[in-house]
Amino acid sequence: MRTKMSIMGFQSSTVKPLNEEAAAELGANLLGEAIIFVSAGGCLLLEFWRQQSLRRRREARQEASWTSLLDEMDHLEQALDQLQAQAQEAAPRGALEALRAELRDVRAELRDACAELRDVREQLCALQEPEDPCE
Repeated sequence: MRTKMSIMGFQSSTVKPLNEEAAAELGANLLGEAIIFVSAGGCLLLEFWRQQSLRRRREARQEASWTSLLDEMDHLEQALDQLQAQAQEAAPRGALEALRAELRDVRAELRDACAELRDVREQLCALQEPEDPCE
């Protein structure tokens, strides 16, 4: 009872003793409240850990996607360079036209990849936390 009175802010020097039934009821109430408090704290802690885990997995997925797009863009740039070199070396008119058509196709793929890369970057920036803005 003294503990409950001090928690509630009452400063009393003498507290009359409780009968056994009232003391048991107050003890049960205090124990029940403590169990609920500890359970709620545990639930909050578990939810925090779950959210952190989800955030880390999402960032890992985004990083993998970003890396994949950059690799694809590098590959397309190399293909474009090779086609340009072949186009400059090719003398026959028909071969030159075929290479130019292939070059146009690769350029279109490169533009699509760049657009997709920009979209992914915008999505990544939108998902970034406010403390770490994308530039």
